[in-house]
Amino acid sequence: MTPTVRRNRRPLQGAAVAAAALLALGACSSSGADSSAKPDSSGSGKLSGEVTVFAAASLKESFTTLGERFEKEHPGTKVTFSFGGSDSLAASITGGAPADVFASASPKTMKIVTDAEDASGPPVTFVRNKLEIATLPGNPHHVSSLEDLTAPDLKVVLCDKEVPCGAAAHKALDASGLKLTPVSYEQDVKAALTKVELKEADAAVVYKSDVHAAGDKVAGVEFPESADAVNDYPIALLKDARNAGAAKAFIALVRSAEGQKVLSGAGFLKP
Repeated sequence: MTPTVRRNRRPLQGAAVAAAALLALGACSSSGADSSAKPDSSGSGKLSGEVTVFAAASLKESFTTLGERFEKEHPGTKVTFSFGGSDSLAASITGGAPADVFASASPKTMKIVTDAEDASGPPVTFVRNKLEIATLPGNPHHVSSLEDLTAPDLKVVLCDKEVPCGAAAHKALDASGLKLTPVSYEQDVKAALTKVELKEADAAVVYKSDVHAAGDKVAGVEFPESADAVNDYPIALLKDARNAGAAKAFIALVRSAEGQKVLSGAGFLKP
């Protein structure tokens, strides 16, 4: 901001000194600027207040970590998450549920929000995710392929077809010409994974990031057909965001090198 210089009737010498001081101040401001400093997307200097983030269930661990980092970097802020199936979250947003940010597990479910004009600006893809088979620890049924899941004595769980992980699983099955009848369809990927963790199912088709998050509670089996069903994850600021400044800053963290490192470490793919 250019300083406002008020005219006065001081002697010429005083005016010259004042002018020199102004020039020196300008020089200090220029040379002291930190080009690596992160811009404050709130435009008001200090971020504060609550940020409500609706995010796909598969983002739970990584977003929780990023939320904690955000609060530490911006004292006075609080990040509140609602994790679940992307389709259910989208329906809640278009139904008027208060939220600042939406991170979806597929462009299709994000489109529900953008078509309703509930997003502020175009969504941006921040990560991708691929499918993986989660089996019981040690893989006692020796599952090694997607085709192995069609065995009649195997209890397999899939995500519901309306949920991104379910849509991706069916896309992979269709691409390989396989028919699979699961023992249940679950409303989000964490629910499908939990069935295996609790030994209520022998296997589930989930995301690679979810197998990673489960640790030794399950075993992961990769399969080549997953390359035909990689999901893009878009994120968007919502039109009725109550804390737009802090919401923009959280999105910036997710997309930053720091955020991408957390997401990559959780098993997600770069966009």
